[in-house]
Amino acid sequence: MYKKQLKVQKLLCLFAIGASVLVFLYALGIMTDLYDTLYSTMRNPSDLTKTDVPGSIVYYNMQAFNGVFLKYSIVLILLACLLFVTNTHIRRKYYIGNYIPICAYAVANIYVAVWAHGYIEAFKARFLMVDFAALKEHADMWKTAYTESTFWFDIHYLVFAISVIVSLALVACAVWKMQLMKEEAKLIANGKEATA
Repeated sequence: MYKKQLKVQKLLCLFAIGASVLVFLYALGIMTDLYDTLYSTMRNPSDLTKTDVPGSIVYYNMQAFNGVFLKYSIVLILLACLLFVTNTHIRRKYYIGNYIPICAYAVANIYVAVWAHGYIEAFKARFLMVDFAALKEHADMWKTAYTESTFWFDIHYLVFAISVIVSLALVACAVWKMQLMKEEAKLIANGKEATA
């Protein structure tokens, strides 16, 4: 049973790195469409009230959120790496040094998912208030990109679902490990009693 559990915990630690990198890539990509379509509509970046397209200020309003989101995603990668530093991926028995990184990774992932979801949904609502007729006119005139797609806002459901599922699976794997360790301790205790 330990062999199966060891394989699962190693896979989950690798998935944790992958899920964290996915969040990081999403943090980098979320502003892509907004930059391509809305950045050029602001004629004077020092005076954000001057725009060719009403509502395009959402691009600038998202900058602070995106900066924090990017930092959080880097922290998630570091926490996933901590699983490997503490040998959580190969250790037959867990110690406090293994449980802390697992809990820290899970809590951080769930926190970031909930925190980012609120902001992303709010910014999506503001993006949908952009004057798309004016944006289309601007794009045609200046030969810039045009989109009404909310893909980068909507994909966060998938990104964070993967992240949270991996976190919960790591916690479940740790609980499984604790049960195996207790069963092994009982067998050892019973073996000692039988030989005595």
